[in-house]
Formats: sequence, C-alpha cells, structure tokens
Amino acid sequence: MPKIKWTNKDFNVFHIDGLEQRMDALNSSVRPKFQLLGEDFSAYFSSHLGEEFYPHVAKHARRTVNPPNDSWVAFAPYKRGYKSLPHFQIGLWSTHLFIILTIIYEAPEKNVMAQRLMANKAILGQLPEDFIVSGDHMSPEAFPLQTAKEDKLDELLLRLRDVKKGEFLVGRHIPKEQAIKLTASQLHQITEETFSHLLPIYNVIVGK
Repeated sequence: MPKIKWTNKDFNVFHIDGLEQRMDALNSSVRPKFQLLGEDFSAYFSSHLGEEFYPHVAKHARRTVNPPNDSWVAFAPYKRGYKSLPHFQIGLWSTHLFIILTIIYEAPEKNVMAQRLMANKAILGQLPEDFIVSGDHMSPEAFPLQTAKEDKLDELLLRLRDVKKGEFLVGRHIPKEQAIKLTASQLHQITEETFSHLLPIYNVIVGK
C-alpha cells in the first residue's frame, strides 16, 4: 500500500497561473501520487472484477493555452484508453478530492448503460448518504445523492440515455479541508471503501 497523503500544496496547484507553470507543479507534486495510486488500485480492480484494469494518469496533452482545473488517475480494462468505457477515477479539484465511477459523453454505448441503470435504479439508493451524483465531468459541482434520488437522478439518467453530451458520475467528494487531515492509511481506507460501494454499480453498467 503506497503512503499517499494529500496536502494543501497539491490542491493549491490549481491556483497557479499559466499553463506551463501549473503543469510543472502538477508533474512534480501531484502526478507522482496519481501514479502510485494507479499501481495500487489497478490491482484492486483487477482482483475484484475479474479482468485486468489499467491506470491512466491524466496528461492534459491537448491543452495549449488554458491550464487544467482538475487532474486525476482513471482505471479501465483497456490499456490504450478509458474515455470510451465506464471508468473509475481518483482526482483533485482545488476544492475537493473526488473518488468516482463515471460514464462520459465519449462512451459509444452510454444509452445502453443508462437503460441498465434505470432498470436497476434501486441499487443507487443503497449507496451511503454522503455520496454524490453529477452529469458533467467538467464541473466541480455535484448533487447529494440523498436529495437527488427522485427527480434529479431520473433527469441525469434520461440525459445520459438521450443526449449526446449526457454524462453520469457517482461517488464521493471529500472537501479539501477534510482530505488534507487524512493520514495515508485513512485515505487508503476511505478510497477502497468508496470503490467497494461502486463495484456493484459498475457491474450493472457493463451488464454483468
């Protein structure tokens, strides 16, 4: 188990002005932690889901002007990419740590995935009270699952099914102030516990 701890410095990377300067800070302080988490949790997913999962640390390679406002490591059962598949993520915005399962607009079968979730919506209602849902991976905003269980959850799943840009994210947001207080062992525990709740959702999404 890698000894990973998030610090104020990690979150404050996203306040640094300039693409080159922010990327330098990301590469020196944040990405090495994502790489270690990638090695650790790709083995976790491989053992729990019965197929090999690969870590994908965000490179932000397409950016030429605007610096990234968040960064992450993603996990998917495909070595060459993850965006076309449902995938797990551990990542940071300046305001919080996120530990999520997500389907983004680039997934070609997201309408089928949405229908599976809609047919098994009760499984989402069994998630812990502090979980969140969102329909936009480009925004730090999210809805508490407890208040979204009725109309908002239906709205997000319908949009995932019917709208080309529709997305669905579910998991935990941990505020920066709380995340920086977690020890390495506490961080690992809450991350693994979050993913353990998301594994059944993933199996529904992929039709297992």
